[in-house]
Amino acid sequence: MKYYIIIPAHNEESFLSLTLQSIIEQTILPSKIVVVNDNSTDKTAEIASAFAENNPTITLVNKTSEAIHLPGSKVIQAFNKGLETVDDDYDFIVKADADLIFPKNYFETIINHFKSDDKTGMVGGFAYIEKNNDWILENLTDKDHIRGAFKAYRKETFKQIGGLKPAMGWDTVDELLCKFYNWKVVTDQSLQVKHLKPTGANYNKTARYKQGEAFYSLGYGFFITAIASAKLAMMKKKPLLFLDYINGFWKAKSAKKPLLVSDEQARFIRNYRWKKMKEKLFG
Repeated sequence: MKYYIIIPAHNEESFLSLTLQSIIEQTILPSKIVVVNDNSTDKTAEIASAFAENNPTITLVNKTSEAIHLPGSKVIQAFNKGLETVDDDYDFIVKADADLIFPKNYFETIINHFKSDDKTGMVGGFAYIEKNNDWILENLTDKDHIRGAFKAYRKETFKQIGGLKPAMGWDTVDELLCKFYNWKVVTDQSLQVKHLKPTGANYNKTARYKQGEAFYSLGYGFFITAIASAKLAMMKKKPLLFLDYINGFWKAKSAKKPLLVSDEQARFIRNYRWKKMKEKLFG
């Protein structure tokens, strides 16, 4: 199977070379690697260019955007800029962050998952962070969720869900829309990706309200948002974030911001979320 990788990168000089090296050492190589340098003020562009000189599959795209790092919108706008530069001649496409080290068999294993079931729409591994000289699971999400740092989409799935939404919540709505269209989302615990920079390390302080806004934009409604907010705040070991998330939800609702999904999709998402919660409570 043929695959492309698009890597949005903003001030990633400390990590980008490690990410690119791990990709060009894969057992099955990508046909195209696009690094989107998004308004970096460091040597991100120079590092990407140096790799491109020795690897014809790598291209550098420069993008100018606001320096403020809000979750979701900035990274997907950069991804979409890279997407504009590639053709449709791929079997699956990957959105990857620029602060990762992939195991050498990562994409070979992803390919095997796609080949084994033609209803598999998305595949990914798990993020590990370094703590006390050991690599441990970055436990911020459920085991059936693929982290936004490394998402692989079958082309047909990617087209049907309408690509990636430039808003916080994009890496949840993509999976929910997969399920809406009857695609399978597969996570593989054997694929351990080293995540070199903690999630959200560069987020602007205003981003804390964005999570609640994201829950609103997914069509969750208040009660599901309250449960999801409490769970996420506890997983991050910052209980007061719950109030920020709820505040963000009500701000978005009061402003009547548009949802990322249709009314039909929002109903499906709410029913799906309630079903998952009942399964966890009652088995």
